[in-house]
Amino acid sequence: MSAIGGSGGANATRILRDDGCAILYAPAAAPEISAHWFEPTWWEAQGRAQAADTGRGTAWFVGAPGVEWVLRHYRRGGAVARWVADRYLWLGLERTRPFAEFRLTQRAHALGLPVPRPVAARVLRAGPTYSGDLITERLPGVPCSSLVAQRALDAAGWHAAGACVARCHGAGLDHADLNLHNLLLDRAGTAHVIDLDRAVLRAPGGWARGNLARLRRSLDKLTPDWTAADRDAAWREFLAGYAAR
Repeated sequence: MSAIGGSGGANATRILRDDGCAILYAPAAAPEISAHWFEPTWWEAQGRAQAADTGRGTAWFVGAPGVEWVLRHYRRGGAVARWVADRYLWLGLERTRPFAEFRLTQRAHALGLPVPRPVAARVLRAGPTYSGDLITERLPGVPCSSLVAQRALDAAGWHAAGACVARCHGAGLDHADLNLHNLLLDRAGTAHVIDLDRAVLRAPGGWARGNLARLRRSLDKLTPDWTAADRDAAWREFLAGYAAR
């Protein structure tokens, strides 16, 4: 593969190219890179792969000795997924979803936001389409969706989730798919946001209300056995944390 240098400093990146394959990576997170890292079967052969439950996406917990990463393969959702599972229209390398998410996540991480550090992204082009993968650091914590399913998300947890989202919104992070699956809460009570596919950094505006409405729909969808009063009480705790940030 041929290498192309990128920006310097802590956010330095490099791009490796070989025929239809392009790999973007951060030397600070991974001084060396291998195409094998994007293949779950390779990690399984090393005994270092565990399937992760991430909704419609295909993700694995993987990692070299001493590090833990999340490897995610991009898959389509909705009706189009019946016909095209994981191919996207080629509009240029920097406009591919893996490269765009890597760049955005790196910017958000550099701002000190509670998001994972990106490690590497891969794009495989075939004619007018491509498929792609992304590796990020694995953050400690449990998805809020799992905690809600177990009725284990207390008032402090909802407050932490609200403060986390408010912090992201304050910095202009517009999450394209803000739901309880994409909010993590660790044992120390710290919340993080993951899966920044199609997210953008923008000026403050009404988009924040759209994020919150989507998150509320996620709560409603995941708690069919809750009473309306229980849902509203949980949401009030979240909004209290959001307003207090």
